Amino acid sequence: MNEVTVPRPNNLDAYWMPYSDNRYFKANPRMIARAEGMHYYTPEGREILDGTAGLWCCNAGHGRREIKEAIQQQAAILDYAPTFQLGHPIAFEAAARIAEMTPDGMDKVFFTNSGSESADTALKIALAYHRARGESSRVRLIGRERGYHGVGFGGMSVGGIGGNRKQFSGLLPYVDHLPHTHGIAENVFARGLPEHGAHLADALENLVALHGAETIAAVMVEPVAGSTGVLVPPKGYLERLRQICTKHGILLIFDEVITGFGRLGTNFGAERLGVIPDIMTMAKGLTNAAVPMGAVAVRNAVYDAVVEGSPAGIELFHGYTYSGHPLAAAAAIATMELHRAEDLPGRARAIEPYWQEAAHSLRTLPNVIDIRDCGLIAGIELAPRPGKPTQRALDIFRRCFDEGVLVRVTGDIVALSPPLIIEKPHVDRLIGTLAEAIRAEAA
Repeated sequence: MNEVTVPRPNNLDAYWMPYSDNRYFKANPRMIARAEGMHYYTPEGREILDGTAGLWCCNAGHGRREIKEAIQQQAAILDYAPTFQLGHPIAFEAAARIAEMTPDGMDKVFFTNSGSESADTALKIALAYHRARGESSRVRLIGRERGYHGVGFGGMSVGGIGGNRKQFSGLLPYVDHLPHTHGIAENVFARGLPEHGAHLADALENLVALHGAETIAAVMVEPVAGSTGVLVPPKGYLERLRQICTKHGILLIFDEVITGFGRLGTNFGAERLGVIPDIMTMAKGLTNAAVPMGAVAVRNAVYDAVVEGSPAGIELFHGYTYSGHPLAAAAAIATMELHRAEDLPGRARAIEPYWQEAAHSLRTLPNVIDIRDCGLIAGIELAPRPGKPTQRALDIFRRCFDEGVLVRVTGDIVALSPPLIIEKPHVDRLIGTLAEAIRAEAA
């Protein structure tokens, strides 16, 4: 009789999990073992509807054959090649494909490996741009309260989520923040872009008066803030930021890590919202999360200033060992081809009205104090339990998972961002399960 090898149970001790309550999880593990289409599956084979596209990133759904085969084929041809003073063709092809999707005049692409690296890269490019133009006094970076730009020291400094900063000292100097746009009473339960709050962009004029325009290099914002709980920009707000930046020679950076690649029904949020930045960061949906990759696209004038304005030799002393990694580039090309062939942004636009109605149907449930949406994103804000902030949302997250639906929580806000291949029955199940969990956690 053949001996059967039984795998030993997982050892949960060694892995220090990111952004997790490690003690709770290791006492109460919830595991995912595989994924396909709109669903994850537990090790026991239980189906979990993905209401978050992983972490805002699997826009084309899970297990896409086209992406898998592109990675496999590339691994057999070229597994890795350095990109310092050398090149490999597929990185150039991937950059060209991205440039086809970005707004006109943003044709230069720098590769990173994550949204965090993209944020820090964008900030460094902004500083290098002003220095190349003889304005080296422009060293100040402006973010926004409740902004999220990853976990590098640059993005974390410019970001404005207190919980991400309080454990760490020695963040970047010369940083200031605009006020966030959340909490305007007239905007509660707004559908799409809220009507009130464009005036908050004028706070940038106050920072210019305080610090001097000649000291400010860039302003970085998310077109729609995701990780802080789905904060949708008021009508006219981003346009006003663009006007003030242009007036004072300040670069405007959009962090499109969440809003890029179809999430708002267009290739990028800049297109949906009608405002073109000078620099744009991306990651997540770029490769459908199959291989880590990020990128920064810049206006041609920014590239030309840095490259043509530098002495002979290396123009930008920045980059990563894995910039433009062959497998990541192959995954990106296959992903962008899927977006084009299946018109994933168009699919998002088509189902957006149904999605919006479904999300706002939760309005009358216990403890729901606001609902926000834009594209295929929704945020359901809950009243916290007295003395136990975040606990209500966490309990809803766990209850939903146990009932076969994955949602994401940030503070006391449930954030939803499903794959763009979602269909109406999926929406019904997602919102229905969430509604039952909200009712169950009413106390």
